[in-house]
Order: sequence, then C-alpha cells, then structure tokens
Amino acid sequence: MSAGERWRTSLEAWTIPEAILTQAEENPWILPAALFQIPAVISTTPSHERARAALRVESSVLDVGCGGGAAVFALLPEVKRVFGVDRQRQMLAMFEANARDRGLVVETVEGLWPEVASRTPVVDVVTAHHVVYNVSDVVPFLRALDEHARARVVIEMTTRHPLTSLNEAWMHFWDLERPSGPTSDDLIEVMDEMGLGVSNERFEGTTWSESSLDEAANFARIRLCLPVSREFEMRDFLRRHPAPTSRSLVTLW
Repeated sequence: MSAGERWRTSLEAWTIPEAILTQAEENPWILPAALFQIPAVISTTPSHERARAALRVESSVLDVGCGGGAAVFALLPEVKRVFGVDRQRQMLAMFEANARDRGLVVETVEGLWPEVASRTPVVDVVTAHHVVYNVSDVVPFLRALDEHARARVVIEMTTRHPLTSLNEAWMHFWDLERPSGPTSDDLIEVMDEMGLGVSNERFEGTTWSESSLDEAANFARIRLCLPVSREFEMRDFLRRHPAPTSRSLVTLW
C-alpha cells in the first residue's frame, strides 16, 4: 500500500457509524466560520517565515482553504496579488472583508481543490493552512499545489488530527473508540513518495477555541451527533475536561 493510500485509509476510519449518524439533528462535519476569523495583528509563525523567504518584489500568493486569511495577510506588505480558494462562501466573504480592511483587493474562487485548480493562476507562493486533514485523496491535492507555485508551497498543520481532541468525549457519550491518525509524519511520507523534497519545522502554537463554554458545547454536541436536549451534558463534560491551550504544529515546505 502506498503512502497516499495509507493516508486515505486513515482518514476513512473517521467515518461516523451509520447507527450514530442517523440520530444527528445537524451535519456533524461542521467548520464554523467564526473559528477562522483572524485578529487585527496576526502572530507570525514559521509558516509565515518560510512563505516570506520565497517572496519577490510585488509577489502573488494563492491561499487554498483560505478561511479568514491568516496564512496570507500576515505576509503584507510584500504581497501585492492575493487569490483565495475555499469551499464555503461564508469563508470567502470573511476573506474578502479582511482584505478590504487591509486595503487589499483579492480574487476568490469558491469550490474544492484541486477541482477548481484550472480556474486559479500560477503564483509565486501557495499556502494551505489546516486543510490537509480534510483531504482523503491527498496526492492530486498536493500535486496541484506544487504545479501552481513558481517558488514555494507552504503547508501548516497540527502534528495530530485535530478531531482527536474529542476522542475522550466519543468514548464517554457513545462508548466509541475513534482513530488517532493520520499524522503530519504520514503526510511527509506521502510527499517524499511523490518526490516533492519536503522540509519541515515543528513548533508550538495556541489552540483555536470557541469564544465561550456554551459555544464550545454547541459545536462539540453537533460533532458528536447529539441532540440539543443533551447540550447541558456536553457543557458539563467540557467543564470537567478543559481543552489544552497549546497544540503541536508543523510547517512543511
């Protein structure tokens, strides 16, 4: 089995059992746009540093899975042309608003990568932050990133699948053991197998978090396919099991 096939198999293990999924009142695979909003001043990470090192005068950047734009707006003022791709219109609206706040005109494409790759230009640097764990067919995804970058592709991700933070909750509410993979090391194996010559740097970062315990309980309850009537139980669970304030990250380029 190839590294790409192992990656796909590991992600498929996250499929929610049908007996649980049919009880869900809402789609459990939510990506709340509020969690992807960016601060006025974006803290620089090694990912930004690696991207900036490859920029030229008046560079162009393509941000795949752009969300609010944390990957690219930290690169200003060097970047002059910015393109954002996201599958959610709400994310693109936030990306565009954040660009206007910074006096920058951006172009956006709504859709899944690499399906929309033919509608996006080749640029100097391509960024993709916190996207790859949503991509089971990762080889064509990575290949299209590489083909769209003149100088460098920069990927940022957690070293472990972000949903592992809810594994204890799944066991508590459903007596269900959830997967632990894939990991960033698995993606590095895929990229090595593809001959992409990847470098990597690990670092610690702050954890994305909801604005309140009530909001956290709401999102977690939806992800675990629980009804609204059990949200108070999820709130009590999260109070007893607070989320960590830091997380292990890696920059790949």
